[in-house]
Amino acid sequence: MTNYDEFSKVDLRIGKIFEAEKVEGSEKLIKMKVDFGAAEIDEPKIRQIIAGIGKVYAPENLIGRQAIFVVNLEPRQLMGLESQGMILAATNEEGLPVILMPEKEVGIGSKIK
Repeated sequence: MTNYDEFSKVDLRIGKIFEAEKVEGSEKLIKMKVDFGAAEIDEPKIRQIIAGIGKVYAPENLIGRQAIFVVNLEPRQLMGLESQGMILAATNEEGLPVILMPEKEVGIGSKIK
């Protein structure tokens, strides 16, 4: 089990996807540019996020959508591209990802509490 102090270290924020494209050579990876609004000191406003959601989501349908992201993960290389965070998704009964999105528009960069 994870205790509260450990869980509270995870920085979850609302981001708005403004670019999305399939990663060449991959069936499921999508490269997204995500806006997190007015960044705090030493935080990038725009991040590149690589996610394995391409079997379910067309890149053009992601543009303009808000979603929940983890923004304080160490960067990770996926097929030679740096991912600077993680989009949150559940898995449906068929084992496919379902992106977690706010019910209503909220300020980009808003922290999830």
